[in-house]
Amino acid sequence: MARLELRGVTKRFGALQIIKGIDLEIAHGEFVVFVGPSGCGKSTLLRMIAGLEPISSGEIHIAGRLCNDVAPRDRGIAMVFQSYALYPHMTVYDNVGFSLKLAKVDRNLRDRKIREAARILKMEQLLDRKPAQLSGGQRQRVAIGRAIVRQPDVFLFDEPLSNLDAALRGEMRMEIARLHHELGATMVYVTHDQVEAMTLADKIVVLDGGVVQQIGAPLELYGHPGNLFVAGFIGAPKMNLLPVELKSSAAGEVRIGSLDVRELALPFAGGPIAERDLVLGIRPQQITLCPPINGRLAGTVEVVEHLGDETVLHVRLPSGATAMALLQGDIDVRHGEEVGLTFDLHRAHLFLASGASLTSPPSASPAEGDRAHVQR
Repeated sequence: MARLELRGVTKRFGALQIIKGIDLEIAHGEFVVFVGPSGCGKSTLLRMIAGLEPISSGEIHIAGRLCNDVAPRDRGIAMVFQSYALYPHMTVYDNVGFSLKLAKVDRNLRDRKIREAARILKMEQLLDRKPAQLSGGQRQRVAIGRAIVRQPDVFLFDEPLSNLDAALRGEMRMEIARLHHELGATMVYVTHDQVEAMTLADKIVVLDGGVVQQIGAPLELYGHPGNLFVAGFIGAPKMNLLPVELKSSAAGEVRIGSLDVRELALPFAGGPIAERDLVLGIRPQQITLCPPINGRLAGTVEVVEHLGDETVLHVRLPSGATAMALLQGDIDVRHGEEVGLTFDLHRAHLFLASGASLTSPPSASPAEGDRAHVQR
């Protein structure tokens, strides 16, 4: 069983700690995506799993075997890089089979493995071509084929689609999802693209500053972010996060308000709130327009982005903050217009200004078995 486990894994470069004690379990056959901003440690963590970067402390187990001191070629992993890393003088056939040739695999068996990988990736007609004759998407297929023939315990993908244009990225996302379904393999995938994360992952690991912020299924993280960082990072357009002040709290509700937010009573099942400074979170998709006098928020339309089926409004609020609303594409709203914004109070999020969510259920935290250091 290709189970992957990280126990207290850290990485230091001199006095600088990049990865800060990560515990993570990935089950056999899971597709797990690491996401986070640039410099958060996601690619470093992937390279540590691959053995391309030594760990400073902790343990990495692959398929039940401690791999801290195991060479990359002996870990049972195959890695697909952002840069493809194809040999330009070799054909596709030879590129895909190169690792098997180095391992002195029998020629007939090698041929069967290469052609099976080509069948899975629908690139049989490309086997006699060289990389210069291929499109970016075709080159990425070859890089993935080179990983498939090794029949690894774990596939590792390091931002494999970032060099492709939008149309090709969409096509290759479908190919990778189909590949996972067909092979049933354990896959770990690094990306900064939320669409890739949300559409491919069984489970997303959100990283920031070398710390796991939250682990969960894509819709769990979207609907129940565990802290302010996850709320602001997951979702496009990103969640509106508006500073508010606690007015009062009682059994079943909490009252909030600010210069931007008219006093509201939110349903609240938690206990007493010690902090007065809070943050109200509202997804742009959950906002609708209304007359300014009826809005829970009101302001002036500053930017109108027509995207076809959708329109994004950027509304300047009294404090100078901006709220975004994602609306139907044919809505008639103009720059400078005064509008009201309303939303379902039951779908709003409330956070302490220090970061922790007040409205996410316990399931928004890492599940049992996903032992992670969650920064609140």
